[in-house]
Amino acid sequence: MPSPLHRWASLACAALLVTACTNATSTPSGEPAAQEVERASAWLQHDLTRPFPPRVEPAASRLPVPAPPDATVLIPADGSSLDAWETSDGSPAPWAVADGAVVIVPGSGPIQTKASFGDLQLHIEWKAADEPEKTSQDRSNSGVFLLDGLYEVQILDTYENRTYADGSAASIYGQYPPLANALRPSDEWQAYDIFFRGARFNADGSLAQSARLTVLQNGILVQNNEQLVGLTMWL
Repeated sequence: MPSPLHRWASLACAALLVTACTNATSTPSGEPAAQEVERASAWLQHDLTRPFPPRVEPAASRLPVPAPPDATVLIPADGSSLDAWETSDGSPAPWAVADGAVVIVPGSGPIQTKASFGDLQLHIEWKAADEPEKTSQDRSNSGVFLLDGLYEVQILDTYENRTYADGSAASIYGQYPPLANALRPSDEWQAYDIFFRGARFNADGSLAQSARLTVLQNGILVQNNEQLVGLTMWL
């Protein structure tokens, strides 16, 4: 069964793109200590010996979460419309709507928001497909992509499914494993709250501050203001 997507506020997931344009210009410089970047680069990418995040039990699900009054709602609460979404070539979003949720149509490819965003707070709710026979990266592998695909927060069913640590659910893909595995069981809805701060540049175009990501997984802090050390990509 295709994996469905839930509801509100700047919402995106499962191999879809959240297009965003960083509209900040110059800010004071001040990169964090070198050891922060070392934490991302001390391991080979996708190193199978890298410690898998420890299990932390989240609170009982209270989803869906109502959108705050000032949120940009990209999918209505009843999941009835994909008017805010399109494919990369501008065609209408080809995903389906069923039982109040958006459902990914296998083979249809990613979708992206029509609007562009810079710094943002993003709430998404998602549920994995029912595919217990699959393992590692094959189990509901998707992602939330920011800035036209430059940066990915991994979506994957790793509730009881081990994979390489920097590719587990809520990892900043290929760089930072989550601090904990706070997924609910695979047949339940999951929530991410993603806080993105784009890179800042000096007047001459040189980098002043790198992009930053903070992620809550089911209400648990799993990425704490991490500095992105480059694009997030497979190997």
